[in-house]
Amino acid sequence: MKFEHLQGLIAAPFTPMDKNGQLNTAIIPDYYRFLKHNGVTGAFICGSTGEGVSLTTNEKMQVAEAWASATVNDTNFKVMTLLGGNSISDCKELAKHAQFLNLYGVSFTSPSYFKPATVDVLAKMCLEIAETVPDMPFYYYHIPVLTGANFAMLSMLEALDGKLNNFAGIKYTHEDFMDFQSCMSFKNGKYDMLWGRDENMLSALVLGAKGAVGSTFNYAPSLYLEMITAFNQNDLTKARALQQKSIDMIRLLGKYGGISVGKAYMKLVEVDCGEFRLPVKNMDSEQFKHFTADVQALGFNGFKSSMKQ
Repeated sequence: MKFEHLQGLIAAPFTPMDKNGQLNTAIIPDYYRFLKHNGVTGAFICGSTGEGVSLTTNEKMQVAEAWASATVNDTNFKVMTLLGGNSISDCKELAKHAQFLNLYGVSFTSPSYFKPATVDVLAKMCLEIAETVPDMPFYYYHIPVLTGANFAMLSMLEALDGKLNNFAGIKYTHEDFMDFQSCMSFKNGKYDMLWGRDENMLSALVLGAKGAVGSTFNYAPSLYLEMITAFNQNDLTKARALQQKSIDMIRLLGKYGGISVGKAYMKLVEVDCGEFRLPVKNMDSEQFKHFTADVQALGFNGFKSSMKQ
């Protein structure tokens, strides 16, 4: 199967929730247009940022249906969905549903409860799921900080190469640049390696990365688009300054509670995605006031995404 190496910024969208913590898929068409308007080329839905592990199978289907409907006439905007990891049966069901919706691709990550003992066991799971949808690009999602499956992804490529025709590549959310470089070089760059750490994207560009998936692309993709342009023009001073601004922005996530702070950033760009579900902690109103002040001190208004058409 032939597949393209994706380029540009692919957002990891937040799953919109209403004030009662239920899905609010009605805003997804506007969310899609918002991302598109700000230079984003795709969406990786129901992942970590999208609270996939906190959604039921039916809810994941509803989210996928909303994104499929919103982007149906846009073949240049690629939507792929994370199937999950802990239940092979659920993953197969969701993969078939994604195929029915004509989404671009599907992704799978390691189980985080009963963890695979070896990379070969993990590769066997990928084979069983991906073969359910042989005509769709299949990506493995490597995020060992959450799954605990800290295998070298070079070993994953070696385990799947020649055995899975629709294996497109890896969404790589880890800091092992030696392993990432080796994956980039494997079989002369045969597989698509999508970078997943916004805070050190510049280092990935040096190694040849062309596509990236990130949560901060939801509300500040201009930082990274400018960084890519500066890097391509060999203006490394500017590229480093933009990466530092990204780091400063991302540090506020840690200061105010972690992944849930991304939805607070979305409120500041006028896309209200509600709050995260338990067990993720959301900030209270007093914290939000301090957060807003810190964000403005970064000059966020000068690089944040805009709703203006």
